[in-house]
Amino acid sequence: MDYSSINPLTMFYAAGIVGKSVILLLLAASIYTWVLIFLGAYSLVKIGRAAQSARAGGDVGVLGPIQATGNEAAALNVAGETVGDKRERIAEQMSRTAREMLAREEGGLPNLAIISSTAPFIGLFGTVWGIMSSFASIAQAQDTSLAVVAPGIAEALLATAIGLVAAIPAVIIYNHFSRMTKGYLELVSRASGASARLLSRDLDRSHGSLHTRAAE
Repeated sequence: MDYSSINPLTMFYAAGIVGKSVILLLLAASIYTWVLIFLGAYSLVKIGRAAQSARAGGDVGVLGPIQATGNEAAALNVAGETVGDKRERIAEQMSRTAREMLAREEGGLPNLAIISSTAPFIGLFGTVWGIMSSFASIAQAQDTSLAVVAPGIAEALLATAIGLVAAIPAVIIYNHFSRMTKGYLELVSRASGASARLLSRDLDRSHGSLHTRAAE
């Protein structure tokens, strides 16, 4: 290993099997993090636009399943159920569908939390292992020169750096997406609530028509 031109690639090649495994695992986690970031951003933006469009009375887009759930719930007649009970059942089922839809659209975003919490510890393991390798080299060679300790120290530093590269974007973006998700969930809930109120009015009209016919 040429220490006069040291770089991450030469540091990786100088690492042992355990060090290489840790580094490759963290690199994979970092790549997966950015994949989740792009997919999550696309999904959340799509939900936000659909919810805002639905509130404005436009195309419901991905909120269509919520409306379909409300229609199915309204069409279902349960024996002994009052109008108020039916209204609550419709709203509850539509709200549940909204939460399920948002959970599906989030996809692997919760994995960002896992990466942000575990990557630093995996990197720390690589760091400790590299330092242990340096001490083992010192004990074996009975020498503390740079040539003896450098491979282990380089392995430790590289594992630490890549652990941070994987963890920092994951924790920042996950926290940002969490705030966005809460806002979008509120929009979706309002949109589904508006649809539920429309169904409720239709239900009241239908119930009133039945009473009028019965009175006649």
